[in-house]
Amino acid sequence: MNLDPEMMEIAKVFFEECKEGLDVMESGLLNLDASADRETINTIFRAAHSIKGGAATFGFAEVANFTHGVETLLDEMRNGKRAITPEGTQVLLQGCDCLREMMAATEEGRALDQARIEALNREIGEILAAPGVHAAAAAASEPPSTAGPAADERAAAGAQAAAPASAGVGAGWRIRFEPVPALLKLRNEPTRMFAELARLGELTVRADLGAVPALADIDPESCYLAWDLELRGEVSKSALDEIFDWVDPACRLTFMPFGPQDAAPAVAAPPPAAIAAPAAAPVAAATPAPRPVPAAPAPVAAPAQIAARAPVVTPAPVAVSAPAAAAAPAAAKASAEAGSIRVATEKVDHMINLVGELVITQSMLNRFADGVEPEDLERLRQGLAQLARNTRDLQESVMQVRMMPISFAFNRFPRLVHDLSRKLGKKVDLRLTGEGTELDKTVLEKISDPLVHLVRNSLDHGIETPERRLAVGKPESGLLELAAFHEGGNIIIEVRDDGGGLNKAKILAKARDRGLVDPNQELGEDQIHNLIFMPGFSTADQISDVSGRGVGMDVVRRNINDLGGQVQITSREGHGSVIRIRLPLTLAILDGQLVRVGSETYVISLLAIVETIQVRKDQLSTIAGRTELFRLREEYIPVIKLHEMFDVSGGRQATEDGLLVVVEADGKRVGLLVNDLLAQQQVVVKSLEKNFRQVRGLAGATILGDGTVALIIDVPGLIDRNSADELRAGAARAARSERRAVRAA
Repeated sequence: MNLDPEMMEIAKVFFEECKEGLDVMESGLLNLDASADRETINTIFRAAHSIKGGAATFGFAEVANFTHGVETLLDEMRNGKRAITPEGTQVLLQGCDCLREMMAATEEGRALDQARIEALNREIGEILAAPGVHAAAAAASEPPSTAGPAADERAAAGAQAAAPASAGVGAGWRIRFEPVPALLKLRNEPTRMFAELARLGELTVRADLGAVPALADIDPESCYLAWDLELRGEVSKSALDEIFDWVDPACRLTFMPFGPQDAAPAVAAPPPAAIAAPAAAPVAAATPAPRPVPAAPAPVAAPAQIAARAPVVTPAPVAVSAPAAAAAPAAAKASAEAGSIRVATEKVDHMINLVGELVITQSMLNRFADGVEPEDLERLRQGLAQLARNTRDLQESVMQVRMMPISFAFNRFPRLVHDLSRKLGKKVDLRLTGEGTELDKTVLEKISDPLVHLVRNSLDHGIETPERRLAVGKPESGLLELAAFHEGGNIIIEVRDDGGGLNKAKILAKARDRGLVDPNQELGEDQIHNLIFMPGFSTADQISDVSGRGVGMDVVRRNINDLGGQVQITSREGHGSVIRIRLPLTLAILDGQLVRVGSETYVISLLAIVETIQVRKDQLSTIAGRTELFRLREEYIPVIKLHEMFDVSGGRQATEDGLLVVVEADGKRVGLLVNDLLAQQQVVVKSLEKNFRQVRGLAGATILGDGTVALIIDVPGLIDRNSADELRAGAARAARSERRAVRAA
């Protein structure tokens, strides 16, 4: 963007508002059908109009030009001149996608995808060129001989003659509008604004031709007209401001109210001579609804005819303003992560109040800087307790600033379900619940992609086709539900569907065919369900652009584990599936259990801990001379000695001498051998990778109250590391046995 620094700051706000406007447009279009109420399409139109006007204000001509075509199609739909069809709605949805790409490219200074823009402009132009609702009705009722310009003039005259001779007495406004010559270049057509005014009351428009130059001096892209308008009806000033919202500030625009003493003049059709004559005096005409102008050149029209038309719908492409050196590939994907957060004023006010409390507490404690007398000890304790309370409250308040409703992640799914169900030939109803549930911005950004995989999986593998659903006695439309809620200090996200559920026999057979499961291994129901999260696993019989390559679900589990969360799946064959994700509210602060291993302190996430057990010797057994197993009721789990894993001196050598912390990740349970359990507390997570290399089994570090550093255990990584170590140890033992056998032979 070639803008000065001050305008750059304003433009950033504009881009944020454009993203919100496009979300509004997309949401409205997904709910748009022939039975939609008028307010729905008005909301969509207003969003498009705001984007176009803002783009023109900042000089983003290509964005304004493209939005102009989208706005024109929406205008005809809301005026009832063109029917709302699934095809038209789909083109408008593609227009939203294109506008997102254009805004991202404009913001980053990249070249626009001209081929995509021109293709969509052609599609919109073809829809606009087709006969609309009124044109089709007229063609069906009138003989062909009535078509042509003469018919248009007769229709206009008839509409004017049908107007009442006197509109009576009422309140209203006199409006003087003198635009800048560049009005049309900024894609602000006065006819569109006049049509909006006509919806508010009875409108009379008089064009002022005083500034029109000789024909040889006319610039076809400049506006030389001014207008005097009279609007009768109970209309508020704010309604007028909204219509003229995007008019250039250099335009002269005045509103003058008039009262009941001003009688409405009679509206009569001017004689044909008055319409055609190039008189310098203002021409009075009632403003009919705008209609598209044919793309072919037309003769110069009188002002009354100009006011009844809208400009050409498909604009010519404009050269890319971004420098070639800064251009990136047109297909580059814009980052989904927002660089800013909108914070409610109440949250900021609360933080400011807490900072004020901290300042007061600091002043109180400053009294003890030079020493503490015995009689002051109680006041010192009170001051420290107050400082602790204020610090805790401030911490919670700061964390609330990063909390955002999960609707930011959920809002993408109506469009995804709409497009994918059309592609798959399925009927799906999407239900969103708990959209106001808040979680940390970082978690919100990282959970979006896993949710997309889960939703696509439910649509492709879970929900059946309408024919199959009817055959088994289900409604032809499947139900897909995304739900979010808080539970035990964590956030739970569930993806539910009422489809066919998981076919356990097919999953197990596929896993055995691909060597993911031993042919003789017996698996429980939960273990079979969890096979879908294994790398390279898929039950799809054919590879498509939706699924079938065996990637996605393993990535889902890995990404959720990286967030410190867990994913579980339950399913009933023939009735549907539920995928349940448990996540921490924030990644910056962890609810942890402190444990001592030798001389070191470690932190284990409470989310991963199942239980803690004092070990008895009769519960232990050893296999292969190395791996130690602990019998936990009906299950045997491996024991990981943390002092061996992390090479810590002073750890418990014998398992029965220590405590076993049972943890779970990816459906696997292990026991972590520790010396002692310490306190449970919230800890601030600090990354190790900025200063040290990544260590498998460690997620970061934190600083405790006494200033010592405690390492935070990454439970999924620790389990994977232990499995890999056991495989290597087993391979080494097998190699040694083979060498001994060779020597013995």
